[in-house]
Amino acid sequence: MKIDKKDVLKALEHITVPGEGKNMVESGAVTNIQIFGDEVEVDITITNPSLQARKKTEVEILKIIHKEVYEKAKIKINIKVDAPAAKPKTNEIKGKPIPGITNIIAVASGKGGVGKSTVTANLAVTLAKMGFKVGLLDADIYGPSMPIMFDVANEKPLAVNIEGKSKMKPVESYGVKLLSIGFFTQRDQAVIWRGPMASKALNQMIFDAHWGELDFMLIDLPPGTGDIHLSIMQSLPITGAVVVSTPQEIALADARKGVAMFQQDSINVPVLGIIENMAYFTPAELPDNKYHIFGKNGAKNLAEDLNVPFLGEMPLVQSIREAGDVGRPAALQTETLVEKAFEELTKEVVSEVVARNKTMPPTEAIKITTMAGCSPVNKK
Repeated sequence: MKIDKKDVLKALEHITVPGEGKNMVESGAVTNIQIFGDEVEVDITITNPSLQARKKTEVEILKIIHKEVYEKAKIKINIKVDAPAAKPKTNEIKGKPIPGITNIIAVASGKGGVGKSTVTANLAVTLAKMGFKVGLLDADIYGPSMPIMFDVANEKPLAVNIEGKSKMKPVESYGVKLLSIGFFTQRDQAVIWRGPMASKALNQMIFDAHWGELDFMLIDLPPGTGDIHLSIMQSLPITGAVVVSTPQEIALADARKGVAMFQQDSINVPVLGIIENMAYFTPAELPDNKYHIFGKNGAKNLAEDLNVPFLGEMPLVQSIREAGDVGRPAALQTETLVEKAFEELTKEVVSEVVARNKTMPPTEAIKITTMAGCSPVNKK
């Protein structure tokens, strides 16, 4: 069959470019089409640098040409990313990089109870299993859970002398270096601190600790958007953020705010993607059944709506909860569906980090502004 270039162009008009309201041809994303018999080569330029956007674009082009033009066509797609230039930054508060730490990933949720800390713990141990050097900072000052999840609730960080200075040595468990306010409080002791005091404690755990060489530092943020989040992003050059949500509408509404926080011009931290936790429940006696208790594809649809990557979903599994309660993250269970699910999730996070580092400059600083009508906060 002879393939006509006009037919290919017409087919591509059915596809909308990620992040734009116009179709692929109208927006100028299609830069070249070459046809050699039953072979079609398409050159595309998009502005969204995420791996998710590139994958989605490629799949949609393949589907539409096979459907509308010729189902046996051999298609080659060349995708070029032309990300817009970063906006100039003013009135910035410089975040201090930590020597030896390559990537810092903030894990957030708009709402409590969606399993953010559980996901963070399992991402950390999975990265360690993959051979990466991993640290985890439990920044949930008012509800620290990592000491329990890693079975080190009774441990205390030791002091070590580094170049004449006394530093905290993080507690290590399952190959992950940990620091948490939970190591410095009693189990039944409530932390009743105002924002400045909490921020000071966090800065001590960040900068007065000897983390050593790390490929990844994960930061388990508290739910919501507030002082702790701003303090962390003000203190550190965050590589990117991951937002965790369940599929239910009430959680998605808060997750949307979490994404918006990172995307504010004054913060501008790349959102690596959204994870849907407790996506469905499959009873052991009915392994082929899926029950969407909290809704279906809510976080996936939110990711598409906000034009950020969807990193994957985690089922509602009793063993994940049990593993966290006994201090052995579920991803450590070998040859299980849970282990495989966390591996796939972690690979997506790593892929997005790699893509982000290739296409975007380091997150060196953020600028913090106060409420409308007030002057920017400057720190020297």
